[in-house]
Amino acid sequence: MERVLPSVPSALARLAYNFWWSWQPDGPELFRDLDPDRWETCNHNPVRLLVESTRLQQAISNPRILARAAALDKALSAQLSAPFADSPPASSQQPIAFICAEYGVHQSLPIYSGGLGVLAGDYLKEASDQRLPLVAVGFLYRRGYFHQRLDRSGWQHEYWSYERPEDLPIRAVMRPDGTMLTISIPLRAERVTARIWRADVGRIPLFLLDTDVGENSPVARWITAELYVGDPEVRLMQYALLGVGSVQALAAMGIHPALFHLNEGHAALVALALASEAAKQGRTGREAFEDARRRIVFTTHTPVAAGNDEYNLGAVEAILGALPAEFGIEVRDLWTTGRGIGADGSQRFGMTELALRTSRSANAVSRRHGEVARAMWQPIWPERHTESVPIIHVTNGVHLPTWMSKPIRALLSRYFGAGWEADAANPQRWAAVDSIPDEQLWAVRNELRANLVQFARDRSVVDRLVRGEPLHYAELAARTFDPNALTIGFARRVAVYKRLHLLVQNPQRALALLGGPRPIQVIVAGKAHPRDDDAKRALQRVFGLKDHPDVGARVAFLEDYDFRIAHELVAGCDVWVNVPRPPLEASGTSGMKAALNGSLNLSVLDGWWIEAFNGENGWAVESLATPDQPLQDAHDADAFYGLLEREVVPQFYDRDAAGLPRRWIQRMKASLRTIGPAFCSARMVKDYLVKVYAAEPVNTATKTT
Repeated sequence: MERVLPSVPSALARLAYNFWWSWQPDGPELFRDLDPDRWETCNHNPVRLLVESTRLQQAISNPRILARAAALDKALSAQLSAPFADSPPASSQQPIAFICAEYGVHQSLPIYSGGLGVLAGDYLKEASDQRLPLVAVGFLYRRGYFHQRLDRSGWQHEYWSYERPEDLPIRAVMRPDGTMLTISIPLRAERVTARIWRADVGRIPLFLLDTDVGENSPVARWITAELYVGDPEVRLMQYALLGVGSVQALAAMGIHPALFHLNEGHAALVALALASEAAKQGRTGREAFEDARRRIVFTTHTPVAAGNDEYNLGAVEAILGALPAEFGIEVRDLWTTGRGIGADGSQRFGMTELALRTSRSANAVSRRHGEVARAMWQPIWPERHTESVPIIHVTNGVHLPTWMSKPIRALLSRYFGAGWEADAANPQRWAAVDSIPDEQLWAVRNELRANLVQFARDRSVVDRLVRGEPLHYAELAARTFDPNALTIGFARRVAVYKRLHLLVQNPQRALALLGGPRPIQVIVAGKAHPRDDDAKRALQRVFGLKDHPDVGARVAFLEDYDFRIAHELVAGCDVWVNVPRPPLEASGTSGMKAALNGSLNLSVLDGWWIEAFNGENGWAVESLATPDQPLQDAHDADAFYGLLEREVVPQFYDRDAAGLPRRWIQRMKASLRTIGPAFCSARMVKDYLVKVYAAEPVNTATKTT
């Protein structure tokens, strides 16, 4: 079941149903050139474009368009037909199964919310580029993640849109008899059925489970409706389907993975499905989980409590119901394996605890996060000292072809040599950045900033008009945003610990920077979870200064932050700001994307930035280590403003006789040279291959009591 594309050249049809086009140099441009206006209105969805465009026949009568499509299609065929790389223990017959609750592959497949999903999407793309034998499983969320709209006070309101599968670049997985392949598991006293869809990410198949089928009850149909739905019981049903359903779906398709890679604790119940094989052979529940552990690796992504779901025994019994028994496992054995101690001292069932106890290896996503995770989860290994807790780290990385803008990609290609992108993790390639003339690198930065300024002007006017702002205020940013002014970006999921409020912690200093003789302009974007009122109030606090003329003219909040806005921001900002409350930033990846485009990071020393910062490639905000959060915020805001005033603003505006900010350009080169090879997904995937997949099991002494 997929959309019939009448009168469409086969090359375009094949490209439309494989997201590989999205990270190729001419891929987005090819589809855009078919019908630029429709390309924008259909959210860069190639399937909808090919169906809805009224200019398609005119476009495909152009021999140049057809030649471009044929060239891309030929390259895709070569990629798909190449043999898999040698990647033990995985093989084409027994791949790695990557399981995650969200995937940010492209904005036309809205099944992601933020960093975790985009990281997962980058992982699949890099796995395709490296020809890694890997398959992935997630959910098809018909309502996806919410859309954001702010009112004039800055308070966030949410709304959802419904995605029809036939409008998406996905296909239904079919049985040989022509019917849709389905699986079913018992949940909450009901047999829940899920169909399976397939999205192709280069050579990596991404299978998506979907419970919106007629034979399910309304509650069961809702299980896969929304990403990170607020109700905890619905989330537990999602986690059960993701874990158990992934194993069942792959088996139903004849796929037998060598390892299951659980990308966050949401998929921890994979262990329950794998344990059933041992249970059927007469092994006890604990022995069965021990057998399952040999086939599971686990990545934990956050120390924040909201990212580590916990449940009481009553909820586990009510929601999972007959599921453990169907797999030959007693509920008490499942409970014991996932048991933790809640903040109030009560015993709880934790998804992260279950994943840690049933994985052969566990890893954090940065060196600093590894230290935090070992201390946080040490009670699971009471016989071990914190430093010997078996949680290693593999620092995150970002997919260079996706996040490096076309102008800077072209510039680097002139100096790095042929094939450099396939060798992106090699520091020797990046040493050539020093040979790039300052004039050329600065010209590219000016081009990218100008593109972002135009984008921000257009978007901010519309956003303000929709909010009902007065016309003169709506037009302020369009009149005053300057393509030559220092442009600062702050864009990420809005959570209290991200400390968006530090930007306005000292209003007088903030206003002086905005309206000074060497002005800055700030672009902000991000969403708060619909049930996180504290985060919404933090967002609203930023709007408290909006009536000051310099704020309306120099600060733009871009609503409904998504993949498209992220691309514009990480490419165009001169400085990327990240000021989370340490040590709660496990890694962070947006700053890595900005660095690939010549942006400089101004960040608290937490997450990945501790590994990256060397004193020459950006700026570090020294945070005050204290449990007194207001005192810490005051100190950190003072350090943040001080860096802007003393170093960032002067270095950007100090120019030589040629009009070039030489010190700034040297920092840009240092950033590219050090961050490019160390924090790209090419390095990350290779680390997983060596340190996790092919490594001997390290988690051999878990305790369940």
